[in-house]
Amino acid sequence: MEANHPKILLVEDDNNLGMVLKNYLELNDYDVALERDGILGLAAFRREKFDLCLLDVMMPNMDGFTLAEEIRDVDPDIPLFFLSAKTMKEDIIQGYKLGADDYITKPFDSEVLLLKIKAILKRNEEMNKTGEVTEYDLGRYHFNPKLRELSINGKTQTLSPKENELLKMLAEFKNDLLPREQALKRIWGSDTYFNGRSMDVYIAKLRKYLKEDETIEIVNIHGNGFRLVVPA
Repeated sequence: MEANHPKILLVEDDNNLGMVLKNYLELNDYDVALERDGILGLAAFRREKFDLCLLDVMMPNMDGFTLAEEIRDVDPDIPLFFLSAKTMKEDIIQGYKLGADDYITKPFDSEVLLLKIKAILKRNEEMNKTGEVTEYDLGRYHFNPKLRELSINGKTQTLSPKENELLKMLAEFKNDLLPREQALKRIWGSDTYFNGRSMDVYIAKLRKYLKEDETIEIVNIHGNGFRLVVPA
């Protein structure tokens, strides 16, 4: 495989499905590391750098949900898909709460999966492109989107790409309504229910980062979006 091919970690305990999916993705110019259980998957993730993870949910030694938590501790924003035979709404919600970009139920169409992978990697590439950058003073905070840094009183928080993009949009709409649908389509790619739940998790993270300035507030405008309230 050429070094510039996107690298995918595939963790799947079904030998046949794992090999078929690995071969299919490699035919479409992806470099795929296939592991058979969660422990081996975690070891591979810690050993190498990946662009995206595909995780089965029901696996021996460590299930996919636990593996996802471990991966998120290392890299909170790497694109992550669950591949699962578990179709209950509660399982799907749990997957998105763990920060999944998508939850794909088995059996699935490999071509559709490929299109989703291409879309999420393209989104991340566009979000990380450098261009004209505006820095923002938000109350006592200074926000530099290019460096993904939020600073106050000499302390700096480095934001993940999604956190950075969401705060940038809120700052662009400062003291005005950021439409929920617009943020979801720009950052998550679509305004589905589950992407909405994922965005709510990121809003909670940003509120935590901004809590040192009590004059700043991210207000939920029910059903419509959010408003970053910053004193004049």
